[in-house]
Amino acid sequence: MPKLIRLYIVSVLIGFAISGLFLGLILALDVVGLRRLVLDTQGGWIAGFLFFVSNGVVFAGVQFAIAVMNLAEDGTEPPRGGLRQRLFFVPAKATAMARGPHRP
Repeated sequence: MPKLIRLYIVSVLIGFAISGLFLGLILALDVVGLRRLVLDTQGGWIAGFLFFVSNGVVFAGVQFAIAVMNLAEDGTEPPRGGLRQRLFFVPAKATAMARGPHRP
């Protein structure tokens, strides 16, 4: 299996695990009365399932984005691309001319 596919699958599993933990905490702490709504109403499990899936998609996307950004180079190699020069900023000499006294 390619490394990128494996990375994606692992990121999705971690994201949905975090989503399950998040849903568990929301229900355990009864935030805004959601535990009562999900567990005590008819069809409340659908709301819990949708909450789990939608947060799972978001957390999986964030997890995958973090994992991809961590694959970046460490910056010790020279940059690859067309511009291989380093830009150095050299201060320019500016002269100011004195004015006469200010008259209103």
